[in-house]
Amino acid sequence: MKAVPAQKPEVVEINGDTPTLRLFSLLEAIAAKDQLFSLPSLVEETALPKPTLHRMLQQLESAGLVQRQDDGRHYSTGLRLRRLAENLLLNNTYHGAQHLVLRHLVDELGESCNITAMAGSEVIYLDRVETAAPLRFYLHPGSRVPAHCSASGKMFLSQMSPAQRRRLLSHAPLTAYTGKTLTDPALLEDELKQVKSQGYALDNEEFLPGLLCAAVLVPSSAGRSNLCVAVQAPIMRLTPDKVLAMLPILQRAAQALSHIELQAPPDTAQG
Repeated sequence: MKAVPAQKPEVVEINGDTPTLRLFSLLEAIAAKDQLFSLPSLVEETALPKPTLHRMLQQLESAGLVQRQDDGRHYSTGLRLRRLAENLLLNNTYHGAQHLVLRHLVDELGESCNITAMAGSEVIYLDRVETAAPLRFYLHPGSRVPAHCSASGKMFLSQMSPAQRRRLLSHAPLTAYTGKTLTDPALLEDELKQVKSQGYALDNEEFLPGLLCAAVLVPSSAGRSNLCVAVQAPIMRLTPDKVLAMLPILQRAAQALSHIELQAPPDTAQG
């Protein structure tokens, strides 16, 4: 049996007319990574000379845009870059249009709704519209919740490979916030497989007692999505069975948000 030669990775082009633009191009390539990287791996991916890449990494590291790991060989995105990404998500130019979709969703469902994104091992609330109902849980934009026990977090985790999930969650213990929080990695993995199959996720009192949440992903042209739209309410008003009836409306809102991301008007035929 003939051995099949290993395929070389596709070369990532680092372009730019000035050193600053080439540095930015490298930063774009780094930001697209979902795992740690090393200088040798970047040399192989970009075909740039090792001394050149080493100098560029030093510049990015000194600016707080990448950070070196304890082993001295591997790098990851830096805190400054992650903060920049979060601020862009919180203050993007389409916020007004997204907010209108969210407000309309609350009018349809009668419960509080929010748009979320993954930030590290947490979920960050980008926008939220509260219901007029007197009994509600208030979580403002910028609030952070754990990924493993939130509906949006489960949706984001379900897109990853098991190895990626293990790597991410190894830095964030599966803390029990209620008696229903899944803290066994095997049980969480089983649930995430189900979430991926069914296309929606629930948080049934797993983060806050008395609160039920449901989330779906906002479709992305890039494949993997970093946006969710979710509904949440006290369990006396929202049950898993009621969520199933709400899913078409929630998914329609997700499609509308996806169109906004693509800078195209929503398909009014869906409404």
